[in-house]
Amino acid sequence: MERINKLQEYLKANPKDNFLRHALALEYIKIDDDKAAKDLFLSILQDSPDYVGSYYHLAKLLERVGETTLAIEWYEKGMIEAKKAKDNHSYNELQAAYEDLVY
Repeated sequence: MERINKLQEYLKANPKDNFLRHALALEYIKIDDDKAAKDLFLSILQDSPDYVGSYYHLAKLLERVGETTLAIEWYEKGMIEAKKAKDNHSYNELQAAYEDLVY
């Protein structure tokens, strides 16, 4: 909880900081607060669709909680954004996770 509290404190000064929001979402996953993590990832991607790293983690969360159709959609959106950003590493990571789920 200490990390969560620190991140929340930092976010008070910079509420739209994607790095901090992403880090906080990952901390929520660690304590099984999937709703808070999902809400943060969705907020990040709504504000900054080019924040490619959040697509993978959001889709993995959705996959884990059984929302397969939504997970597939977010993997696909992430691949599109990763391609736009010419981020081959993220694209390959998203594609591998997508293929593991779909095939």
